[in-house]
Amino acid sequence: MSWIGPATADEVTVPDVVGLLVPRARTLARQAGVVITAPDPDGPPLSALTWPGTWRVTAQSPAAGTRMRRRGSLAVECERLPDDDG
Repeated sequence: MSWIGPATADEVTVPDVVGLLVPRARTLARQAGVVITAPDPDGPPLSALTWPGTWRVTAQSPAAGTRMRRRGSLAVECERLPDDDG
């Protein structure tokens, strides 16, 4: 579930964050004017769900290219990548 943002905010275009690592997705979303969040607004925050380890975004809602209000929520689903044993 996504929060569309404050009623008085201007609109922004949702970026495509699918396939990105969570830190990069968070940066791209912030630059676009939205905030990435966990899919369940009543559950733990995304930072708690994606720690420790390396996580990649596998799905997002709303879809890339959608218009929404600045500071709205971009809900993402993530998968943990195998550990790099170096």
